[in-house]
Amino acid sequence: MRLRHAGGETVHLGYCTNVHPAEDLAGILGQLDTYAVPVREALGSDLLGLGLWLAAPVAAELAADPTLRRRLRTELDARGLEVVTLNGFPYAAFQAPVVKQDVYHPDWTTEQRLAYTVNLARVLADLLPDDAARGSISTLPLAWRQPWDTGRADAARRRLDQLAAGLADVQRDTGREVRVAFEPEPGCVVESTGQAAALLSGMDTDRLGVCLDLAHLACAWEEPAEALDRLRAAGLPVVKVQVSAAVEAADPEGGAEALRRWVEPRFLHQTRGAGCAGLADPADPTYAADDLDEALDRALPGPWRVHYHVPLHAPPEEPLGSTVPVLRAALRALFDGPTAGCDHLDVETYTWGVLPAARRPGTDAELAAGIAAELAFARDELVGLGLTTERTVSMGVTR
Repeated sequence: MRLRHAGGETVHLGYCTNVHPAEDLAGILGQLDTYAVPVREALGSDLLGLGLWLAAPVAAELAADPTLRRRLRTELDARGLEVVTLNGFPYAAFQAPVVKQDVYHPDWTTEQRLAYTVNLARVLADLLPDDAARGSISTLPLAWRQPWDTGRADAARRRLDQLAAGLADVQRDTGREVRVAFEPEPGCVVESTGQAAALLSGMDTDRLGVCLDLAHLACAWEEPAEALDRLRAAGLPVVKVQVSAAVEAADPEGGAEALRRWVEPRFLHQTRGAGCAGLADPADPTYAADDLDEALDRALPGPWRVHYHVPLHAPPEEPLGSTVPVLRAALRALFDGPTAGCDHLDVETYTWGVLPAARRPGTDAELAAGIAAELAFARDELVGLGLTTERTVSMGVTR
């Protein structure tokens, strides 16, 4: 859906489809009918934005075939769906039974990651609505933090230069601007905005910037307004925001039984104690663990924030909570001003299928209803900051 900021900018809000497992074109079209259309209808909206996830094989197929790209654009239009942003973080198999650290491979030291991202840019250029100002792609923050050395850092920097050149080629060929956003995440080379400022400054900021995931920001125990000031001082644009919330445990010892119900085998749930705030290395093992079960076994000092995306509208049961207050502070810092701080927003709760059993949707309809409730929550938060919902005209139809 689209909203209008008081400064006049259109702000695109959608949900990220990496919550769905499809990895070929037929499966992707099927998930549009199963989930995206019911979400749009539940919201009473004529137009729904998607942060589309395309696994590497289908991205390569689409990039090589303009006929397939036109077909996908036609199918989106027919369903009242639009795409201004892609999630290029997972390379493939993101809803496999076990993902964990596999999601960080291939990383930005490799040709595979570069080729995948340029393929995504070429696809997105043809999916963008005619009136969209630009497109965006989120990607991993270089690599997992280990191993990392000067040689790998130099290789990644060369890939980023090649990426900027590839994006320039896409713009020259299509007339559409696509930017790539590096997403700080716990445990990675770039975990915090401080590390982003130190390690990403100097890249081509006309085409490259930062994706601010609000659950990750909370897990780093960063204060949103200060984090945004830090990025601005470093000259790093916020290209995309992922509107997400993490699990919070004010008293991990007292909440240990409840936290154990959130341990699961598919994704990493990096855990950070408040003592990591402001450290040059937020992954210092004194206050950090790479997964929730490790944090519980080591009894990290609390309070904790856990990289476990939770539905925005449905916080965990007490004594646990969520980082929605950080989300609200970040949105306020981004949008409570004369201009919009970012124009691409994605609700990215990819963990619906691994939530504790009592909170997990049991049917496709329940999942669609949950996604719609999250989008309604995000929309209402933005409207509360003065944004207004916007009607659009696309393909000759008022939506």
